[in-house]
Amino acid sequence: MADRREAADALAVAREAATDAVRVLRARLDDADAGEAERKQARDFVTVADEAAEAVIVERIERAFPDHAIVAEESGGRNRASPWRWLIDPLDGTTNFVHGFPVFAVSIALFRDETPVMGLVVDVVRGEWFTARTGEGAWVDDGDPRARRRIHVSTVDDPERRLVATGFPFRWPELTDLYLGAFRDVFEQVGDMRRAGAAALDLAWTAAGRLDGFWEIGLSPWDLAGGEVLIREAGGEISDWTGGGDHRRTGWVAAGSPAVHAMLVETLAPYVEETTGG
Repeated sequence: MADRREAADALAVAREAATDAVRVLRARLDDADAGEAERKQARDFVTVADEAAEAVIVERIERAFPDHAIVAEESGGRNRASPWRWLIDPLDGTTNFVHGFPVFAVSIALFRDETPVMGLVVDVVRGEWFTARTGEGAWVDDGDPRARRRIHVSTVDDPERRLVATGFPFRWPELTDLYLGAFRDVFEQVGDMRRAGAAALDLAWTAAGRLDGFWEIGLSPWDLAGGEVLIREAGGEISDWTGGGDHRRTGWVAAGSPAVHAMLVETLAPYVEETTGG
């Protein structure tokens, strides 16, 4: 019961924190300075908006839960000895944001040890809020939780009607050939593919049944955490490419409805063996 109360309180705080972050991002979206990005590494950017959004999220969480550990993309977070761990991506889809491409999100999740407790993903442009607490289902609303609607993963059976999303391994150019082989093998088993550039939203849309599945290489834990809770609570499956639970560590993720997830794992697992020599 105490954990359930903690999860309920955490979701309320996450919504407050995300509201602050969305306000920061929207204010900077049309600001000329928002596009003046510093290079973090090749083809990866951090903006003033990332850092400002993360700061307001961390401030809210620290005020409400001063003993919790926080893992955050830009600042690194707060490394505390606690079973409770927040994972924050203040702006998933930074490159989209920099270019004015309207697909980017705020993602916040809470874990107790390795167990997902709560997840939230906000589509900043569309104003859609995807939320879930473990054991209580996944939901979407327009910013007012009183108007929330239950979401479920897709039930599409026909492979020719499947719409699956992916992400390019832009941080790992040495994996390009492997990725293109995997792309071809997945593409032959679906109706079409999409690449929008914000993994948190790909996972949220998969949870809502708008996509039938999602797979990618080299994601960070904060990219996945909020969407992971949504997928599980919407009746879907999420794992690494072999079907195991190592996706948060490796960043190699496969997610979707049970049928599509099974197809993705069967298709992608041989590529993991190729990289490990198994």
